[in-house]
Amino acid sequence: MTDERLTILFMPESAYGPTNNCVGIGKVLERRGHRVVFAAEASWKGRLEPLGFEEDLVDLAPPPEGEQDAGQFWTDFITETAPEFRKPTIEQLETFIRPVWQSLIDGARYCEPQLREILDRVRPDVIVEDNVCVFPALVTHGAPWVRIVSCNPLEIKDPALPPVFSGYPSDDETGWAEFRAEYERTHRELWEATNAFVVEAGAPPLPDLEFIHESPHLNLYLYPEVADYRRSRPLGPTWQRLDSSVRETEAPFEIPEHLRDGDGALIYLSLGSLGSADVELMRRLVEVLARTPHRYIVSKGPRADEFELADNMWGEARVPQTSIIPLVDLVITHGGNNTTTEAFHFGKPMIVLPLFWDQYDNAQRVAELGFGVRLDTYGFEDEELSGAIERLLADRGLRERLARAGEVIRSRDGKAKAADLIEALGRRRRAEAR
Repeated sequence: MTDERLTILFMPESAYGPTNNCVGIGKVLERRGHRVVFAAEASWKGRLEPLGFEEDLVDLAPPPEGEQDAGQFWTDFITETAPEFRKPTIEQLETFIRPVWQSLIDGARYCEPQLREILDRVRPDVIVEDNVCVFPALVTHGAPWVRIVSCNPLEIKDPALPPVFSGYPSDDETGWAEFRAEYERTHRELWEATNAFVVEAGAPPLPDLEFIHESPHLNLYLYPEVADYRRSRPLGPTWQRLDSSVRETEAPFEIPEHLRDGDGALIYLSLGSLGSADVELMRRLVEVLARTPHRYIVSKGPRADEFELADNMWGEARVPQTSIIPLVDLVITHGGNNTTTEAFHFGKPMIVLPLFWDQYDNAQRVAELGFGVRLDTYGFEDEELSGAIERLLADRGLRERLARAGEVIRSRDGKAKAADLIEALGRRRRAEAR
């Protein structure tokens, strides 16, 4: 128990990746004796208190009738818009990326009065936001606030790096200017309206074409050094990298008996809580992987009852991912930032099938650094997937390189580093207030 108990409020985006990242950091702080409050979205009700946190939840839209699964809004959104994922990334800017920003900003507008009431009730010493869009109440409350970037670090712009959401290579600038111009064309009007809302709410103006501020106090981004980008200009002194942030709240896992002693490698398949909502894609993956000589643990996702697994597989709607990845030989993933960094944390090669947002950037980064293979999610041939599996499993040098990288990442203990920085910020604030 610390000799000075702080109150720390977390507001993660209503998706499993950011929320699980905050859960991992929050648990370290809670074990140190601090009061940890989650102002998560209302569908997370009852899921955070059992972990030792207080819940003071927000509605991002008018409450639905009946209970919803955690993050249900985004599951429904992705299910309805899945055809957009077949488009090139530059075409997704107008038909997918902009509508996502609009939905996020609509949520920020809707919850602003409620969020101010929560902050007045909780009276936090530190506010931690793991989100991609601004919530003016967090910025204007008065407590120091921390921004966490648990997306691919291209979100932190640099002219020498590819544009975020593009999935373009780092060593070839072809298409960069065109992509940036299209982003401005499709997002300028939305940014202007958002900036007007932010200023009217009493917050500083947003940086040009950005939907969130950089914190003047502390900014954390989640990405291992071994995969990070080489910038043309260093980040400012308020920025700190977390090589990983792997929660320790997952249940222990034993390999199911019918997979335990089987032939072939053990492989984990997860398209995340959102990507797995594309049932047709999940069915195709099951069909292709069923014909390989390997065993699979499958995170089936929120529509688990709509497709069956093959005999060489086991899975459920939700599985304890961070207890499973250490046991497998290979990860097949959508390239969500948490799954990507967790695979690095445990030193596992990846096959990445990106769907949306920064997943293309993670897929490209994994491939261009030689840590795995990027495939066309909807256009791959059966032999491409099965061949990639065999090549990665046979690459002993890669497996050894990733194992060493994982040891370094784990030794840096990103959760404890984040907790140390947040704790120090809260204590400085207390000292200044005396």
